[in-house]
Amino acid sequence: MVNKSSSGSAKLSLGTIFFTVFLDLVGVGIVLPVTVPLLLNPQSALLPVHFSEAYRTIILGFLIASYPVASFFGGPILGALSDKYGRRRLLLLSLAGTCLGYLVFALGIYVGSIYLLFLSRIIDGFTGGNISIVQSSIADISDDASKAKNFGLIGMAFGVGFIIGPFLGGKLSDPNLLPWFNYDTPFLFAALLSLVNIALVVRNFSETLPAPVNRPINAFTGIKNLQQAFTDPRISILFAAVFFYNLGFSFFTQFFQVFLVKRFGFNQSGIGDYFAYIGFCIALVQGIVVRRLAVKYRPQQILRYSLPGLAVALFCVMLPQHAWQLYLISPFIALFQGSSAPNTTSLVSQNALEGQQGKMLGINQSVLAMGLAIPPVVAGFIDTIDVRLPLIAASGSVLLGYVLMMRFLKK
Repeated sequence: MVNKSSSGSAKLSLGTIFFTVFLDLVGVGIVLPVTVPLLLNPQSALLPVHFSEAYRTIILGFLIASYPVASFFGGPILGALSDKYGRRRLLLLSLAGTCLGYLVFALGIYVGSIYLLFLSRIIDGFTGGNISIVQSSIADISDDASKAKNFGLIGMAFGVGFIIGPFLGGKLSDPNLLPWFNYDTPFLFAALLSLVNIALVVRNFSETLPAPVNRPINAFTGIKNLQQAFTDPRISILFAAVFFYNLGFSFFTQFFQVFLVKRFGFNQSGIGDYFAYIGFCIALVQGIVVRRLAVKYRPQQILRYSLPGLAVALFCVMLPQHAWQLYLISPFIALFQGSSAPNTTSLVSQNALEGQQGKMLGINQSVLAMGLAIPPVVAGFIDTIDVRLPLIAASGSVLLGYVLMMRFLKK
């Protein structure tokens, strides 16, 4: 029997997946530095000028949450459909939705409509199951020994995408560089990248699904997935651990920009530079460290140290009094997050029953989406009390995820 991870077609698909994720994350990273300054700026036409900073922060939280809420319903549906109709078709559909979402967001900025911004995030979120589909494709072409290594390679694509994306986003929205650059420019460029991504998949992506699996699908699949995730005794503790770990890190990724703006006065260019630095660190960790660790250690062994390390690092990031000190602490966040993410995904995949990789990763996507939806709403409110509270919540949630993960591994 030929090893799945070493076949020629598998290597070609893995390479295509890498560039697909890379271009997708460049698109995500481009818009990352823009949203917070866009809504918190009292001169923005999106919100009435008399709105307080606290009220703007709360609205920002709901806007950020609209994407994962839509993904909660759309992600598992696309994952299950990919089990039935193949990864390639659904990946193309997902990328097309992403492209449309970026265009609607740019239009919303241009006409000054906050409602179009919400609509764009809902469109992108509902069709944004590309990462779940990509994870299913990796599981299709990987054996247990190579899963963590291959998921780590995709993590490297995440990191490289986040090096280039935020940097471009910060610069493309800065009219000081070119007078026609504005807040909508990064979204137009991200839409163009999505079109390039579609062309790449059409030309190079080979179908990885071994055999179709036919299952009934409905709009409440996400809710059913959560019910199964937290009531099935075989996987409930694992998914509870994944939920709290992702919940905690989402407090950081989705609201740390607000901390940077309020504490250190960062603009979109500064936010882009900072997250490009984070992306560089994550790329190094997942491209070099994780792949080497995966050869010597099992995911269970790595998570025993990476999760508590991440909890400590997230707590420490709120301590600096000067912006330059953030750059000393942030590599530790990248190290522990870069070691945790691919190994939790690998652990979930290893616990999937035969023929249910897409379903298991779809359940995982529902859990992750819920973990992404809650932090921005909560952070939008608690940030108005103290800008450090979202980071305290981040550290505490990851620590709880670690405790639950240790309990699962003892079973």
